[in-house]
Amino acid sequence: MKASSKILNKLYTGDNKLLLLDQRYLPRWIVILLDIFLCSLAMLVTYFILHGTTIYFHDVISVPLQGLIVLLVNLLFFFVFKSYSGIIRHSTFIDIIKLAFTSITTVGTIVLFNSIMEFSQGQKIFLTTSLLLYMFSSFTFLLLFRISVKESYTFLKNIAITEEKKKLAIIGIDDQSISLGSSLLNESQLPYTLVGFLTQAKISKSHKILGKPVFSVYNMAETLNEIEAEAVLLMSDSFTGKEKNEIVENCLSAGVEILNVPNIQTWKNKEDIQNQIKPLEIEDLLERSPISVSDTVLKEDLEGKTVIVTGGAGSIGSEIVKQLAQYNTELVIILDQAESALHELELFLRLNFPNFNFITELADISNMYRLQLMFNKYHFNLIYHAAAYKHVPLIERNPHEAIYVNLLGTVNLCIQCLQHNVERFVMVSTDKAVNPTNVMGASKRAAEMYVQALQKEKHVTTKFVTTRFGNVLGSSGSVIPHFKKQIAQGGPVTVTHRDIIRYFMTIPEACQLVMQAGTMGKGGEIYVFDMGEPVRIIDLAERMIKLSGLEPYKDIDIKITGLRPGEKLYEELLNDASTVLPTHHPKIMISSVQAGSFKDIKEKIEHLIRIATKQKDDEVVKLLKDLVPEFKSENSSFEALDASKDKALTKI
Repeated sequence: MKASSKILNKLYTGDNKLLLLDQRYLPRWIVILLDIFLCSLAMLVTYFILHGTTIYFHDVISVPLQGLIVLLVNLLFFFVFKSYSGIIRHSTFIDIIKLAFTSITTVGTIVLFNSIMEFSQGQKIFLTTSLLLYMFSSFTFLLLFRISVKESYTFLKNIAITEEKKKLAIIGIDDQSISLGSSLLNESQLPYTLVGFLTQAKISKSHKILGKPVFSVYNMAETLNEIEAEAVLLMSDSFTGKEKNEIVENCLSAGVEILNVPNIQTWKNKEDIQNQIKPLEIEDLLERSPISVSDTVLKEDLEGKTVIVTGGAGSIGSEIVKQLAQYNTELVIILDQAESALHELELFLRLNFPNFNFITELADISNMYRLQLMFNKYHFNLIYHAAAYKHVPLIERNPHEAIYVNLLGTVNLCIQCLQHNVERFVMVSTDKAVNPTNVMGASKRAAEMYVQALQKEKHVTTKFVTTRFGNVLGSSGSVIPHFKKQIAQGGPVTVTHRDIIRYFMTIPEACQLVMQAGTMGKGGEIYVFDMGEPVRIIDLAERMIKLSGLEPYKDIDIKITGLRPGEKLYEELLNDASTVLPTHHPKIMISSVQAGSFKDIKEKIEHLIRIATKQKDDEVVKLLKDLVPEFKSENSSFEALDASKDKALTKI
């Protein structure tokens, strides 16, 4: 058996002359020659069936000449319907339809010619019975040829499976799973061989799909061990978060690799399964119910509007841009100061959204003169303000930079909104702005206060709306991409504290809620998103290591490094004095926290910006703490400022 397998492997792979299973083994001209040969064979079969019977061929022209004419007409319709164009081993129902049309139209054309000759000359050229018999026999031979090639290829491929190929089982027996199994069986280059399907339904032991057994699963881990599966494949979109987590736990306990493919209907190339199969990502396992937004309201709100997205090349900004590309906006301006990221986004949009009308602008929002020129050039209706410095430790070392971008940039945009009568301003904020323990969070809270207080001023027509949410999965610099890099490098994976927790949301759903909140805002609100249940970061790290096929603390170590400057164990979406009000969207709430007097806030911010230009960081943070009283530094050199402030208050 091993010897025969080796021989077949020589025919199956490698640099050999036969290449029996190569996709290009049968060129089109060979397929045409084979089809003509089969049709000739059908013609001979027809002749020998009728020979010796009481049915005689017409003798106007010789029988061989009749056969030649039929073959030439048949050849003509091979080219008309391109029945030779498909790859024989991947023949489908469409290819069968092409063959049927070829055979029917060939005989139909000759019968029509026969009728014309009988009407005009009084005699037929071809025997109708022979034509009908030829049609059925030629179609049968052509069909059997394709079935034989297809089945022979599958047979040889299955025998020639090498030991390197992993045994894989598909979870599910619905139409999507069966289509997936069919794609697997037809693709020879994949490093997997299908051993069967798994289902929780009660199925007979003899039941098969695509020639592969179907296993009723009561204990998935045991079943996987029994069939010696090395990997499972599932469409994560077909399962709930809870179901996916149960599957993962069973597979991990059985030591089986977990692979994922998107819904087949979303594939651009139906046969490109090799690029679709990927390891299951940790993002797929968060138990989050899908978010629905009012698409009709968004369409009406964005119809014909000129929109600017600041920070448009960042994680949040670029996703907002991609979602805007699906609506009929007049023009979208994508503003960012990151040149390379902006260029990459432009190339992506040109390729994937050719009808999307957009312009990229390289600019810094702290530059008021640059913004003035841009607002004069374009007449914006709507602003999505996603530009910000967000990395806590970096900002903790450079507080003045946070003031330039997070605060001054926001102030500049607000001033331009008022001067140019912009309809709506939607700012993206963060949960770190609640009871901030770092400069980044405090600078965002200061920006929130300015926007809120400005809305209350007289003659302000722009609707200023703030949205606040936690961490987004997969954003640049976030924990999951960081862990992936550490695992790929062999570890260790670093976690700052064993008890640290965070809220997570995917980038698309966060942006959907930002856009939805923007449509419902009347001005001055802070919209808070339902972030679901918090996740322990150490649990996240352990599961990511397991999903990579490795053992935590054994193959990949996890090290506790201590909280970083400004970092706290848990994030909040509301401060203690806040209450929330519901909206018509179950995932969006309104915080009722008040900002204070715009005059006082404006004066303090202007003074803070002037000091920031002198890069006096201690004084900058001191003024920021005065502006945002709840700002208490943690794990930071600026804790000394809190101690001095508390001491001064005690003396008073």
